[in-house]
Amino acid sequence: MKQAWRIVKEKHAATAFNGEGARLYGGRWNSPGMSVVYTSGSMALAALESLVHLNPPVIFKYVAIPIQFDDALVEKVAALPSDWTEEPPSPSTKDIGDLWIREARSAVLELPSVIIPEEPNYLLNLAHPDFRKIAIGKPVPFSFDPRLL
Repeated sequence: MKQAWRIVKEKHAATAFNGEGARLYGGRWNSPGMSVVYTSGSMALAALESLVHLNPPVIFKYVAIPIQFDDALVEKVAALPSDWTEEPPSPSTKDIGDLWIREARSAVLELPSVIIPEEPNYLLNLAHPDFRKIAIGKPVPFSFDPRLL
């Protein structure tokens, strides 16, 4: 059984798994218009993934939400394009996620983090029939150490 985490502003806890932000704005692994939820393999990595997007650093109330899913629900990306770490994200990475979403190959896609490539991030495909097999836990209060901001 794998565990992942998603950190969101407390006011967004109820909608943390609707994929709306990714659908509206896209991300490294999806184009705008494609709903997906980004999670990380540890709470520490989820915190780093959140911190890199705080520009300028603003203090909000946050929650961390645990997620559990069976290994059988996971597809791991076999090969990455050479530009997968580029900023802003390259179209090649969006193509990988978009194709995975459209083909509905799995409920979870495991990808390396750009911040710490040895640690995984997980995309959750809300439209996949097995998404309902993912256990989403209760939000718990989370705060960033002010020295990080």
